[in-house]
Amino acid sequence: MLLYLLQQETSSTELRTECAVVLGSLAMGTENNVKSLLDCHIIPALLQGLLSPDLKFIEACLRCLRTIFISPVTPEDLLYTDATVISHLMALLSRSRYTQEYICQIFSHCCKGPDHQTILFNHGAVQNIAHLLVSTSYKVRMQALKCFSVLAFENPQVSMTLVNVSVDGELLPQIFVKMLQRDKPIEMQLTSAKCLTSMCRAGAIRTDDPCIVLKTLPCLVRMCSKDRLLEERVEGAETLAYLIETDMELQRMASITDHLIVMLADYFKYPSSVSAITDIKRLDHDLKHAHELRQAAFKLYASLGANDEDIRKKIIETENMMDRIVNGLSESSIKVRLAAVRCLHSLSRSVQQLRTSFQDHAVWKPLMKVLQNAPNEILVVASSTLCNLLLEFSPSKEPILESGAIELLCSLTQSENLALRVNGIWALMNMAFQAEQKIKSDILRGLSTEQLFQLLSDSDVNVLMKTLGLLRNLLSTRPHIDHIMSTHGKQIMQAVTLILEGEHNIEVKEQTLCILANIADGTTAKELIMTNDDILQKIKYYMSHSNAKLQLAAMFCISNLIWNEEEGSQERQDKLRDMGVVDILHKLSQSSDPNLCDKAKTALQQYLA
Repeated sequence: MLLYLLQQETSSTELRTECAVVLGSLAMGTENNVKSLLDCHIIPALLQGLLSPDLKFIEACLRCLRTIFISPVTPEDLLYTDATVISHLMALLSRSRYTQEYICQIFSHCCKGPDHQTILFNHGAVQNIAHLLVSTSYKVRMQALKCFSVLAFENPQVSMTLVNVSVDGELLPQIFVKMLQRDKPIEMQLTSAKCLTSMCRAGAIRTDDPCIVLKTLPCLVRMCSKDRLLEERVEGAETLAYLIETDMELQRMASITDHLIVMLADYFKYPSSVSAITDIKRLDHDLKHAHELRQAAFKLYASLGANDEDIRKKIIETENMMDRIVNGLSESSIKVRLAAVRCLHSLSRSVQQLRTSFQDHAVWKPLMKVLQNAPNEILVVASSTLCNLLLEFSPSKEPILESGAIELLCSLTQSENLALRVNGIWALMNMAFQAEQKIKSDILRGLSTEQLFQLLSDSDVNVLMKTLGLLRNLLSTRPHIDHIMSTHGKQIMQAVTLILEGEHNIEVKEQTLCILANIADGTTAKELIMTNDDILQKIKYYMSHSNAKLQLAAMFCISNLIWNEEEGSQERQDKLRDMGVVDILHKLSQSSDPNLCDKAKTALQQYLA
């Protein structure tokens, strides 16, 4: 009935305005209220109302629309179904401070992701909203600021534009910095810090700009302190984690500002176990924010420890930190689990910590558990961490192997997800480095020849390089080389031929020639090269290649084949001489490249000895 009256052109404007007000009040009720209103197509009716000439009626419709769009049950896309709506809303921005407040609030709630950002940007959002940042109304200033924080988030196009926009002769970054000051409301400080953070991450503001170093970063650290509300501490820590994520200098500065590393330890103390919490409401509030706080702390620790060894050490020495991470790995909240794995991954870049804290806390156990049946985004970070735990100097390597890691990693190499394929093969490559023969055989058995070929013909060069790295690590030390080539020789030679004939970059070809050089170093494995004229011709071709790296790699193969002290070296030398290899060596011994020249001379000496 209300909706019917609202839409009747014949109803008086006063009546239609009252209808919009009452509908707005209904929308402020439960989510079910909003659902019912949406089912009755309230949004098209209210948008239609915006075409009225009467300002009071327009404001009432906008207020109601604002309340509906703020509700989590309203799909944001309803704002974008008709292209004319956005331009009409932009035009209404100039009508009154209420239209400004409500429209900005609608935009900031309905701007989710790059597509929405682009639509609003193309409709002139930046130009239309910028001057509202200096409005006399606090609510308008605040909603305009929120608009910019969602428009600029992870959006270089918007960020680059904002840097050059000025209002009343002042550039936007300067206006944002003024809004960061301590005497401004916290909500305003936080939101302007988010705007400057997005602009900095997009490259629109340099990381060493004073507005980042002296204003934004200290403001965000302040937001992490104990005297802030829990939700402010969450937002402060998450924004700071994003700001410093890729910049070593900012990580260093944040780590020494206001004892941040210690301050974050407090994030794990909610809900407080003090029996004095008689206030049920407070307990409920603490519980609700507890996992958000832990997630934010893990994220910020991950960013802080991304590069610097000393910072990692400080983090790990913070009270019970390793236990907290280990507990985080098995939390029910997927977001906390992901943040804990990220934190662990960041700390696992430290050789020192892999040898000590990671070992003392047997971190590999919960990590292997996480890898059993996690969603992809967790699997990617967890498998990256496993790569680090499998480096040759890590004491965790043995127990990880015993817990069935080979099978797990081999299955990752078959994933549709590229990052998981890379990590699976990378971890196997680390595992095979200087490993004993049994482990190498287990890896080859687990992978199967079909899978090896699949990986060697992967369209991603990273997968290909890591697979070649794995082969190179498998084919090291003579007895291992001979053993593996006796069981898989034919397939490996096929794979090598395939790659040397394919369209691949220099690094891939170089790595492949290094594998051949390893095979040439075997005692019986050599014969697989010597009896393969096709491969010999390829080695000869690369000796005269225009790229010195490939020439060097080919020379390693030749040296290993003609080395004097080894059985059958005379026959091998003769065969290679007949192919014209010695002539090439003479030419290379005159090379201007000292490496090539030395290598060629050393090889020629084998013929003279």
